[in-house]
Amino acid sequence: MKIRVDLDELLKRRDKSYYWLAKESGVTHNTLARLRHDQAKGIEFDTLAKICVALECAPGDLLVKVPDSMKVKQARKSPTSTKAVGE
Repeated sequence: MKIRVDLDELLKRRDKSYYWLAKESGVTHNTLARLRHDQAKGIEFDTLAKICVALECAPGDLLVKVPDSMKVKQARKSPTSTKAVGE
């Protein structure tokens, strides 16, 4: 099981953009992009709190469980290995 941050849905419901969220929360565009594209290995509580305050939501509204079967979106290969990421 994997946990991911579902910002897209909350922003869409509130008709807000990632640009707005970065300005409102003080969280950098890079951090938000890593969260958006499932590239973050984790999230600090401080960052989670800033996002929740800006979006007026609880952490449980942002964090979503993803079944293992949906975990790997697309197998990527590194130049030095033939294994897909996540194997």
